[in-house]
Amino acid sequence: MGHRNQSSVSEFLLQGFSQWPEHQHLFFGLFLCMYLITLAGNVLIFLAIIFGSRLHTPMYFFLACLSLADIGLSSSIVLKVLHNLYTQQRTISYIGCLTQLYFFLIFGDMDSFLLTVMAYDRYMAICHPLHYNTAMSPRLCVLLVSVCWVIANVIALLYILLIAKLSFCVVGEISHFFCDINPLLKVACSPTRLNELVLFFVGGPFLAGPFLCTLISYICIVSAILKMPSSGGGRRKAFSTCGSHLSVVCVFYSTVFSVYLSPPSTVPTKDIVASVVYTVVTPMLNPFLYSLRNQDVKVALKSLLRGKIFAS
Repeated sequence: MGHRNQSSVSEFLLQGFSQWPEHQHLFFGLFLCMYLITLAGNVLIFLAIIFGSRLHTPMYFFLACLSLADIGLSSSIVLKVLHNLYTQQRTISYIGCLTQLYFFLIFGDMDSFLLTVMAYDRYMAICHPLHYNTAMSPRLCVLLVSVCWVIANVIALLYILLIAKLSFCVVGEISHFFCDINPLLKVACSPTRLNELVLFFVGGPFLAGPFLCTLISYICIVSAILKMPSSGGGRRKAFSTCGSHLSVVCVFYSTVFSVYLSPPSTVPTKDIVASVVYTVVTPMLNPFLYSLRNQDVKVALKSLLRGKIFAS
C-alpha cells in the first residue's frame, strides 16, 4: 500500500504530560493559574501604557506590543493544553495542529524581534541621548514593529507551506504538548530534508541574529554606563532601566536555545520543561519583571487600578 498523502491524516496525538497520568488535574490547575496571571498581567500593562500619558514613549510602546505578543504566544499554546487536560484527550486535528504552529511561530518570533528592538531603543537612549528623540520617532517605532510583524508572518507561512506538503502515513504521536516543528517532522513519512535545510538556513539566522544584535547593544550599553560618573545616581538609574529587559532576554533566549540550538536531548522531559518556560512562564513573568523595577509603570498601574486611567 502506498503512502497516503497529508489530506488523509485527520488528527495527531499529543504526548503532552501523559507520562504523569496521576497529575493531570494538578497540571490543569497549574496551567490555568499561569494563563490567567499571564492574561491579567499583560492586559494591565497594556492598558496602563495606553491610558498613562507619561508612558507614551518608544520604550513603553514596544513594551505594549510585547505584552500583546506574550498574550498571543501563551494563548496559542495553553488553551489547547487546558482543553486536552480537562477532557482527558490528547488529540489535535491536522488543521488545528498547523494553525497552532502558525500562530506559535508568529508570536514567538515577535517576542524575539521585539526584545531586539527594545535593546536598540535602550542603546539609543543611553549611548546617544541627544539624538534619541529625533532618531526614535513615532513613525520609526511603528515601522519597526510593522517590519517585525511582516517578517514573522513570512517565516511562519514558509514553514507551514513546507509542512503542508509532507505526507503523514499514520496518526502519529507528537512527543510534545503542542505542535512544534521538530516533533512534527519526526512523525512525517515523506522526506523532510528540505524542511530541515530551511529550518537551519532560515530559522537559525532569524533566531541567532536578534540575539546577537541584542548582545551587541548591551555590550555598548554597559560600556557607556561604566563611563558615567559614579556620583549622581546616573549609573544606578541606567542599570535599573535595562535590568528588567535584560532579565527577560536571559530567560527567553536561554530556554529557546536549549530547545532549538542544542543537540537532541535523550530525555524528552527536558525539552518539555524548557518549552513550558518560554511559552508559558516567560509571558507570565514579563509584566512582573517590568513593573516591579519600574516606578513609572507602578504609578500608571496604581492609577489604572484606582480608576484614574485618564490621569496625567
